[in-house]
Amino acid sequence: MTLRLGDIAPDFTAETTMGTINFHEWLGNSWGMLFSHPADFTPVCTTELGRTAALSGEFQKRNVKVLAVSVDPIDSHNDWIKDIEETQNVKMNFPIIADSDRKVAELYDMIHPNADEKFTVRTVFIIGPDKKIKLTLTYPPSTGRNFLELLRVIDSLQLTAYHSVATPADWKHGEDVVISPSIDNETAKGKFPKGFKEVKPYLRITPQPDVE
Repeated sequence: MTLRLGDIAPDFTAETTMGTINFHEWLGNSWGMLFSHPADFTPVCTTELGRTAALSGEFQKRNVKVLAVSVDPIDSHNDWIKDIEETQNVKMNFPIIADSDRKVAELYDMIHPNADEKFTVRTVFIIGPDKKIKLTLTYPPSTGRNFLELLRVIDSLQLTAYHSVATPADWKHGEDVVISPSIDNETAKGKFPKGFKEVKPYLRITPQPDVE
């Protein structure tokens, strides 16, 4: 099953290090980040889980629930968590799915035979409160994920969802944004009281709407 942007994220029930969850029910009205790991006790993923735990406040600020998945069983996850907490100097504060039957991995097309027939690829899914997939990003085994970039993307997605704007190249929170081409100038004057600059009819720049 190939998942595309805009598809409903498949629902599932799974055992995790924080108990059994039903994914859609667990998400509720929150945004979600589901990210996969090929196996426990892998060096890059150890740093990634630690980094995610350290950024817990940033995810909470954005109403994002985080959920990891690995094909190893619960006992292995619990042992791995001890290593993560020791080596990354954090307290684990989000669940890891025990996906030994690969049910979740297969639902989300995380098994890529050209990469490895046994383990999941390292994919991130950002999912909106409407349960639709907003972003997918797959990393090679040797490159650690950039979680500040993932937070930046979430900021952009939330702006787009709530304020009818898009974000330009290399945009960071607090910088100018672009007005959606679907909004005409008259509507834009009322919708963006801070004003906007029309560089081209299709390229109109305005200050970020939700920043004072």
